[in-house]
Amino acid sequence: MSDIPLVLPFADDRCRDVNLSGGKGASLASMTHNGLPVPPGFVITSAAFADAVDAEALIRHIQNEDLEAARQVVSQTQTPRELIKGLYDQLPPGSVAVRSSACAEDGDDASYAGQQETYLFVDDFDTVMTRVVDCWLSFFSERALFYRLHKGSLDDIAMAVVVQRMVDATKAGVMFTVDPVTGRRDRIVVEAAYGVGEHVVSGEVTPDYYSLDRKGAIKRSRIVDQQVMSEPELAQLVELGLHLAELNGSPQDIEWAFDDTGLYMLQSRPVTTV
Repeated sequence: MSDIPLVLPFADDRCRDVNLSGGKGASLASMTHNGLPVPPGFVITSAAFADAVDAEALIRHIQNEDLEAARQVVSQTQTPRELIKGLYDQLPPGSVAVRSSACAEDGDDASYAGQQETYLFVDDFDTVMTRVVDCWLSFFSERALFYRLHKGSLDDIAMAVVVQRMVDATKAGVMFTVDPVTGRRDRIVVEAAYGVGEHVVSGEVTPDYYSLDRKGAIKRSRIVDQQVMSEPELAQLVELGLHLAELNGSPQDIEWAFDDTGLYMLQSRPVTTV
């Protein structure tokens, strides 16, 4: 597999291959390619894991439902440290997020959202390397394997990892370019809270809720305390969200964040509930 890249920056066109970069990584690379505001980063490709892991032993342990042995195999897998260091050193200074990116995730019928781990505000390279292995391990947790058993194949071990500059978010959340409950395509739904978006995605906080038309006008809202989003911010979100839906040819479930400099797109995947 020596001719297959083990690490790829988002700007490399090969990074848009979901089989190399996983759903999350390929989405970030595609958004970067299309000029959308994406924090810089790179992908440790599925080839890096496949090249180093004892795949035969790993699959055997999974099929025998011996998760402890499977995770032991993963924990002993070597990362391409020097290649990762080369791209890590090219990122702007500051913390990074280390995010799992399974090759089966973010499809039209299964998002795999929340099944693997994300680590935020990682401050040094040695911890990045530890978190890369932790992301690999999360693909073989009991929860993740149970999900794959019902959505795909347990023999699927293709796993990439995203390393991306952290957004020091003042507000963040999710946006659906179609109402995910009613299926109305003339409505955009935004959920927003102060701070990083993981709090919204994980359900740790109760976010503000906005139902908007396709021009960004608020049609219905539920404000928890002080309104998080201004009308211009909502209009900007809707414009970029609809652009992403058009680029992908389907309604999108989008993670986003604002910092002091503006809006960033952190992930985009198909809405699987309509």
